[in-house]
Amino acid sequence: MKLKEILLGLEGLKAKGNLDIEIKGIKMNSKEIKEGDLFIAIKGFSVDGHKYLENAIENGAIAIIIEEGFDLKTINLPENITVIQTKNSREALAICSANYYENPSQRFKLIGVTGTKGKTTTTFMIKEILEKAGKKVGLIGTIATYINGKKIKDSDRTTPESLELQQTFAEMVREGVEVVVMEVSSQSLKLHRVDGCAFDIVLFTNFSEDHISPNEHPDMEDYFNSKLKLFKMCKTGIVNVDDLHGAKIPNLFPDNNITTYGIDNFANMLAKDITITNSYVDFRVKITDRNERVKTCIPGRFSVYNSLAAICVAQKFGVSPEAVKEALEEVRVPGRSELVDNKFEIPIMIDYAHSPESLQSILQAVKSYTRGRVISVFGCGGDRDTSKRAIMGEISGKIADYTFITSDNPRTEDPQKIVNQIEEGIKKTKGKYIVIVDRIEAIKEAIKMATKRDIVVLAGKGHEPYQEINGVKHPFDERIIVKELIEEIENEKGKKKK
Repeated sequence: MKLKEILLGLEGLKAKGNLDIEIKGIKMNSKEIKEGDLFIAIKGFSVDGHKYLENAIENGAIAIIIEEGFDLKTINLPENITVIQTKNSREALAICSANYYENPSQRFKLIGVTGTKGKTTTTFMIKEILEKAGKKVGLIGTIATYINGKKIKDSDRTTPESLELQQTFAEMVREGVEVVVMEVSSQSLKLHRVDGCAFDIVLFTNFSEDHISPNEHPDMEDYFNSKLKLFKMCKTGIVNVDDLHGAKIPNLFPDNNITTYGIDNFANMLAKDITITNSYVDFRVKITDRNERVKTCIPGRFSVYNSLAAICVAQKFGVSPEAVKEALEEVRVPGRSELVDNKFEIPIMIDYAHSPESLQSILQAVKSYTRGRVISVFGCGGDRDTSKRAIMGEISGKIADYTFITSDNPRTEDPQKIVNQIEEGIKKTKGKYIVIVDRIEAIKEAIKMATKRDIVVLAGKGHEPYQEINGVKHPFDERIIVKELIEEIENEKGKKKK
């Protein structure tokens, strides 16, 4: 594709050199550059791509895109290299990638789901409903990327970088996908990863404190405004009006066609007569022109909201009530209120809860239906918002009957320092607890403590198959770990009997 075609839609560019050259590929990593490629220099949080311009040129880049302010005199620039200067190279990467892959999102229906919690479960519910209705569906999100029911790859972030995203969209087009449902993080909106995407429906689940840190959002206002960008990109929206911030959206976008859902407040899609048990929720809701009883086997009040959001999408596609009901009853989401089968028949739940609100939500949910004790095992991620650590300690101390404070993904922080900060919060309560920094050891002790009447909630890791320590991701799949620990405990009991 010609460079001038790749640059379509980008404004305020300054160019030096030939724009009629044929570009063979786009790269943001100089090591991946091949002869005839376009290199786009991105200023990252830890690495500045402008430092690798000479490497990119040596590897065969024939054109480069740089940000305004970079001094080209600091590098050895051959005469034949085309240079494009832009205000924002992340935006340029997104638009150029969309153009290069021939704007694939225009060739299927694209649904974007944003919100602090519920994105993953809601996207899985939508996927299940649309597949039940006979659609070919793609899914991109926190857990993995799926094409037509097949898992293509695991994810390392909620929303991929724009270049990878457009490549994936192009693959979905080749596979005949009709609808793509995608989790859209606030970071992806702020960092222009979804620029150039043609959204058909956008959905807002809820909003609460999360992702406030130097590398994410400086404050809640920036966090919320980042999410609102999605409603500037698409006129058709779906919003949870029981959420205080969600309720503002219809007034903020009066020209948009917004469908609302909720439980407590007046909404277009309203759940009534809700029943919550330890293994499912069911409720009454009006689908098309009649009241239906809907059941989903993901326990908790939040599952009602996620189901309502998915039903709103189903309505837009004209899916039958029967297909909706079947899909919601069958849907399972890895690491979201996921019960792990085990020999001891102890209820052990893996959940991705890693914020104060999500931890409170899952612990309150299980507390409402558990006959015995709620045993909470959780930690907090390193290099993230430190203010939530004590809050989460206090929440677990107030709700759980016993808490194991442990590690999550410490990343580059000292794990002991993180658990100490959590402990400051739990000390404000009368809750019983113990600190065991080693997460495997903490899980083991929690299982040994539990009976069939209790429930052990392993919060924070969810679907993640790793634990990140000092930049290294070590294998850590809690489903596997639970099964191995139960074997270990069983063997230890056997030895004691001898």
